[in-house]
Amino acid sequence: MTIRVWNYLDEYEDERADIMDAVETVFESGQLVFGPSVRGFESEFAEYHGLRHCVGVDNGTNALVLGLRALGVREGDEVVTVSNTAAPTVVAIDQIGAVPVFVDVRESDFLMDVDQVEAAITDRTRCLLVVHLYGQCVDMDAVQAIAERHSLPVLEDCAQSHGARQGGRLAGTFGSAAAYSFYPTKVLGGYGDGGAVATSDDGTAAALRRLRYYGMEDRYYVVGTPGHNSRLDAVQAEILRRKLTRLDAYAEGRRRVARRYEEALADTGLLLPRTAEGNEHVYYVYVVRHPRREEIMAELKSYGIALNISYPWPVHTMSGFAHLGYSEGALPVTERLAGEIFSLPMYPSLPPERQDLVVKALRDVLATS
Repeated sequence: MTIRVWNYLDEYEDERADIMDAVETVFESGQLVFGPSVRGFESEFAEYHGLRHCVGVDNGTNALVLGLRALGVREGDEVVTVSNTAAPTVVAIDQIGAVPVFVDVRESDFLMDVDQVEAAITDRTRCLLVVHLYGQCVDMDAVQAIAERHSLPVLEDCAQSHGARQGGRLAGTFGSAAAYSFYPTKVLGGYGDGGAVATSDDGTAAALRRLRYYGMEDRYYVVGTPGHNSRLDAVQAEILRRKLTRLDAYAEGRRRVARRYEEALADTGLLLPRTAEGNEHVYYVYVVRHPRREEIMAELKSYGIALNISYPWPVHTMSGFAHLGYSEGALPVTERLAGEIFSLPMYPSLPPERQDLVVKALRDVLATS
């Protein structure tokens, strides 16, 4: 058996009856598009966050695209963000013809270095897109202070931070709007693609509902700016409704796995994740760091352990974004991390005995490398 960084089958075995009931509920409802399951999930997800609105969409990338558009970002505008992220964060900016402007991340926790943000703002900047990476939040008090000084909206990329908190507040409740992915690997993951944008602004929510449905308010009639076909699938919505009730338990399960790693690997020379002050980490991925990463990962394969790197290529170094003009060394911390980070198995249903095998293999490899 190969041990991988993520596996849904143990969780599915535990929750199978509820998942199958969710599918039957939708099929028997007579409404396969939108309908009560989508409305119910949107209402319950918004309520969980203490926000007025949640607008379900088809995936996390389009959540970002529609979120940016609803906040007024247009072609040629600049969006300040980070390169140490999954490519879809930047792809979404590119999709609307806007220009990503990158700041570096902090060495300690790999999150946006907010101290660099103000210098990156120009008269073309229209949004700050913060990425709550790996399961914890960027320093949102500092971000909000900058946004207010420059009258800029803040879009939170919460794809990796469902249920994370900072100062007691949930990720996604600080900015103008927040984009979520419900890809299966996520802390709150479906059984296929799905996404949402949450906000308390009525105008932003109304724009999002039009944009996800071609630009229509009523069937067949497009109002204002044409939009997309970006509807949240009703089956995924009903599954997510059920799983939302277990979100806090999923987060605590991930913390238990993280605590076992921390206790078992503290003396190995691996640099383990650090939780930023005021944050409650949900460990979407458990990212460690070592200068001999490639050697370690190669040796672990002989133990039947296949690990992952999130992410091996900073976005600004990818050929698809060469037109942005960033040279090697432009974001030194981001580039250094990309050569050293890798992820250990992390999901709440990870059996302790499987985690023990990972720990033993790591300790063996590190002792001899």
